[in-house]
Amino acid sequence: MGANSARIALAHVLPNILSTILVQASLTAGAAIFAEASLSFLGAGVPPPTPTWGGMLHDAYPYLETNPWLTFVPGACIFLAVLSCNFIGEGIRDLLDPRERTRRGTRSV
Repeated sequence: MGANSARIALAHVLPNILSTILVQASLTAGAAIFAEASLSFLGAGVPPPTPTWGGMLHDAYPYLETNPWLTFVPGACIFLAVLSCNFIGEGIRDLLDPRERTRRGTRSV
């Protein structure tokens, strides 16, 4: 019909891969948060003057037997941040999935 490759890619390919790319980006963000916290806990992450959740866990580790609540806040923050990234990715997937739009009765782009 005379459409060039860029128009075909934008009209047909991009809507079908956009949700996959956004979901993968949100899952990767959660994995990056967890990796940074793990490396900071082991001492291989961000240098000590910079506060990180893994660094807070590392600082609270010697006091784990006497004051275990010192680990709850940074651990809960890591958990909630990774969980929220996963929920955001699922929400984006549900919102942008072209197969779901056709099931609900609306037309896909």
